[in-house]
Amino acid sequence: MQTNFTLAQLADSNTAEAEKILRTCVHCGFCTATCPTFVLLGDELDSPRGRIYLIKDMLEGDKPATEKVVKHIDRCLTCLSCMTTCPSGVHYMHLVDHARRHIEETYERPLADRALRRLLAWMLPYPGRFRLGLFGAWFGRPLAPLLRGIPGMERMAAMLALAPKSLTGPSPLDRPGVYPAEGPRRARVALMTGCAQQVLAPEINEATIRLLNRHGVEVVVAKGAGCCGALVHHMGQAEAADSAAQANIAAWTREIEGEGLDAVVINASGCGTTVKDYGYMLREDAAWADKAAAVSAMTVDITEFMSGLGLKPAVRPTGLRLAYHSACSMQHGQQIREEPKALLRTTGFEVAEVPEGHLCCGSAGTYNLMQPEIAGRLRDRKVANIESTKPDAIATGNLGCMTQIGTGTRIPILHTVELLDWATGGPLPKSLEGSAALQGRAANQAGIQAAQ
Repeated sequence: MQTNFTLAQLADSNTAEAEKILRTCVHCGFCTATCPTFVLLGDELDSPRGRIYLIKDMLEGDKPATEKVVKHIDRCLTCLSCMTTCPSGVHYMHLVDHARRHIEETYERPLADRALRRLLAWMLPYPGRFRLGLFGAWFGRPLAPLLRGIPGMERMAAMLALAPKSLTGPSPLDRPGVYPAEGPRRARVALMTGCAQQVLAPEINEATIRLLNRHGVEVVVAKGAGCCGALVHHMGQAEAADSAAQANIAAWTREIEGEGLDAVVINASGCGTTVKDYGYMLREDAAWADKAAAVSAMTVDITEFMSGLGLKPAVRPTGLRLAYHSACSMQHGQQIREEPKALLRTTGFEVAEVPEGHLCCGSAGTYNLMQPEIAGRLRDRKVANIESTKPDAIATGNLGCMTQIGTGTRIPILHTVELLDWATGGPLPKSLEGSAALQGRAANQAGIQAAQ
């Protein structure tokens, strides 16, 4: 793509990087076939190619963002399916991130939009605040169907509908500490416990620590580490995102310089995509660039780490048929596709391939709160594809997908690590308690034993 930036504009490193990305695009349009919003809406401006033209015009002309630009950039899920499809290697993620920063700096959103974004940025990255917010949402949850039909209240209805029916207390394993390996120590890792995941599904971190400890890995929950910064980063709030990144980098660097770390392990693929990008995010910051690059280089998803380490044999027959939902941040953001499925198959699960597996479920961070109509359509499409495989349960590696898909189906949905933990000696995941498939299998085994 031909560009016409001035030398003065290119003196800014972010603009220079955007210009390189723009020049990589050859207008081929392959991205349109795999873009969820284009598939749903059929509008060229809701495709990566269309958004690239809008971003080019905005940045090249050094213009404030317009309502039209904001509308179509806001509709982007940042699922990154286009990056998997693109034959030219266009780094759309960095381009749209830059566009969102520009929007944040030059466009004044309507009051209700500003208020909601500030609320989410204030609440979601902080477990204490988020827990308090969910407590309040619990009382308003019954009103969600009513609010959905009132113009202007769709987002509030979406927030209430996504609120869990019940909450467990904080897990002691999410507190800073060291959790020793069982037997000889094979590795020492830092685990990112995250923010929303601590509140909505603390059992995921608990299962991760058990699985790692059982395989000879010492796990550190580092003091000072917290939210990865993805939520505010995708809202264009660069300063807040960089601050979150720096806090994590500082916490993990202390461990690296102390007893050492072999990896930073992450069990939420959305967070993993962002942490792996810390080196790019802080590349111009002399005080943080080298540390950020080092942290990004040693960051792995839990399934990447376990694939390299090797799983112990399963200690119980599993046998469940699983629909594996590959989160966009996993398959497109981190290019991890086969490792989770291979681990599940190794431990005795039957893994079904989901039709249209490349399409987003509509979660995408806060997208299901900000764009509930599109997110709902994507969820329904995803659920229909999952249910067509007739699974006993759904496995995935990202909490946001679990929450989104779980609102559209009665099929149990679990994190991949919960299943791996259970198969290798951990407790039965609470999502499988009362599972008809497990009860049927137990009855069959009892019948076989009686016949013998």
